Amino acid sequence: MQKPLILVTNDDGITAPGIRNLVSFMNEIGDVVVVAPNSPQSGKGHAITINATLTFEEIHLEGPQKDYALSGTPVDCVKFALDKILDRKPDLVVSGINHGANSSINVIYSGTMSAAVEAGVEGLQAIGFSLLDFAWDADFKQGKKFIQKIVRNVLEKPLPKGVVLNVNIPKLKEDEIKGIRICRQANAKWEENFDERVNPHGKKYFWLSGYFNNMDSGKDADENALLEGFVSVVPVKFDLTAYEYIAELTENFKYES
Repeated sequence: MQKPLILVTNDDGITAPGIRNLVSFMNEIGDVVVVAPNSPQSGKGHAITINATLTFEEIHLEGPQKDYALSGTPVDCVKFALDKILDRKPDLVVSGINHGANSSINVIYSGTMSAAVEAGVEGLQAIGFSLLDFAWDADFKQGKKFIQKIVRNVLEKPLPKGVVLNVNIPKLKEDEIKGIRICRQANAKWEENFDERVNPHGKKYFWLSGYFNNMDSGKDADENALLEGFVSVVPVKFDLTAYEYIAELTENFKYES
């Protein structure tokens, strides 16, 4: 039987340890093609390049996969791969492994998850993976068993159209992770401020800072699953319509002709 074709991308750059580990894990499951940014693109969200040209090159890294570095965003990488590099649609698109969490509200800022969402827009099966460890030398292998289990599950039992998975892995050793918990997005947000500073030339500049505020105590929320030592899996839809409010809003705007 033909192996599944797996497209791998990320937002930390094509040589980041997270994606190199993910590529290694995927090589054990299918035929892998990597199209990833040639430089870090964290926090880009669903940005696309419209005011500059794009370039790409094939690079030769360890493993049997083909690796292509693109001078664009994670979403650009998915679009470009489908139009210019792949000769058939991939059976799965995986993004990551991100250095740091993409749980709760982070999903809307994340280039990692935006790449997965873009694949979903194109009607493809897609998963974004993140590890709750910002260290460059983070141990991504601790999530291998869970990542491969989730990937194989999606390949065998495809997701509904328009749904992609947001997977976050706690910073624990593999034998310390309690399992996988299917969750909802937690009610949490960043409380931010711009720290005002002055450079050596006397000119003001600002540095974004703040803290993460989890306001959700629900056991089914992804933030709390991670705190309890579980891999959190949140099914994500790119349709942002608040369907439950349509009837009320329609009533509010009624008028007599």
